[in-house]
Amino acid sequence: MEQSLKGQVAVITGASGGLGAHFARVLAEAGAAVALTARRLDLVENHAGEIAGAGGTAMALRLDVADAASIGPALDEVETALGPISILVNNAGVGGEGLALDLSIEDWDRTFDVNVRGVFFAAQQAAKRMIASGVAERGDARIINIASIASHTVLPGLSAYCASKASVAMLTRGLAREWARRGVAVNAICPGYIETDINADWFKTEGGQKQMKAFPRRRLMEAGDLDAALLMLSGPAGRAITGTVITIDDGQSLPGGG
Repeated sequence: MEQSLKGQVAVITGASGGLGAHFARVLAEAGAAVALTARRLDLVENHAGEIAGAGGTAMALRLDVADAASIGPALDEVETALGPISILVNNAGVGGEGLALDLSIEDWDRTFDVNVRGVFFAAQQAAKRMIASGVAERGDARIINIASIASHTVLPGLSAYCASKASVAMLTRGLAREWARRGVAVNAICPGYIETDINADWFKTEGGQKQMKAFPRRRLMEAGDLDAALLMLSGPAGRAITGTVITIDDGQSLPGGG
């Protein structure tokens, strides 16, 4: 399977660590020039520096996708520095934890501002530029939304998060249908539980260990388990894939527990 992304320009939102920083490294290693964006500029600068030190092309940019008006100017800055954008990885997201009876209006709005509103407007602004630059016409326009198994599986205490990720999954299909004849492919990846800085402490607790043992394979995934899907959807192998929501969860969402 051809996975070279040489000549492509990728933007990754929420790239200050975890999956976002990992996705940036994977795409850079495949030959793409990458723009790492996040609210914490110092963190994305560190990751961009590591990629550049390894021989890749990378830039860092501060971007809070909850501020929809800032997305377009940020993408313009990327195109000025690196060239026309051909890949967007919509990775920025927040957890949205909290029991439904306890959630405040502010908590709910914050979850949807980042996880849904931010995804939509980043996709919209990227697609406009992909079409205008000719990237879409030549068949290289790719938008990959990072959803979650929460888009189709109930995770207790995460009703706002689950609702937001279900929105991302359906939004992916809607945008794919609308932009199919414009040449912009839109797909989503739904990862299962992967150990990150956010959840590492939880999975060391008794409750976290109990949850892990309930998974069919009694383990967490690794970020690298998503690499094949990411590269397929980003490159030439994904030319006939749009409107697809791919679950990669090591069987974690299968019914029946462990």
